[in-house]
Amino acid sequence: MLRPFVPEDAWDVERLAGMREIADTTLNIPHPYPVGAASRWIESHQPAWVAGTGVTFAVIETITGKLTGVVSLMLINREHGRAELGYWIALDKWNQGYATEAAAAILDFGFKNLGLHRIESRHFVRNPASGKVMQKLGMQQEGIERDSAVKWGHFESLVRYAILEPEWTARQQR
Repeated sequence: MLRPFVPEDAWDVERLAGMREIADTTLNIPHPYPVGAASRWIESHQPAWVAGTGVTFAVIETITGKLTGVVSLMLINREHGRAELGYWIALDKWNQGYATEAAAAILDFGFKNLGLHRIESRHFVRNPASGKVMQKLGMQQEGIERDSAVKWGHFESLVRYAILEPEWTARQQR
């Protein structure tokens, strides 16, 4: 289930995103995760939504109601009809389909509700599991951005994927 974040989620965000394994697989999550940073991050969601530049949802496990991760569309550009997909899932929920299910829901939201034409995403070359999520969504690999980001003082190459609205719609009709 996806829902907007609430202030009470801050502790769980800090606890889950604060795990080194989570931070290691993402470009923008610091480690150690600063105390209070999750509250500020959650407070940034509404202004991004109002500005039309981003939408972020909590991924909630249906049975327990517990926070399991995050899925978002960032860098929304209405003029060009595109956005960037981002996500992370709690370490104890890896390889259980949460990322794929949450990402599929936000792709659907982006294409149907936001009227986007293209949604792209990137992952570290050394994190092929994230690429498998993108492939399951029908995203196509478009290339490798060599040494295009720095994580913890080391250059990282990124694999870029994207899917267009007509491709997504055709997959959903099958």
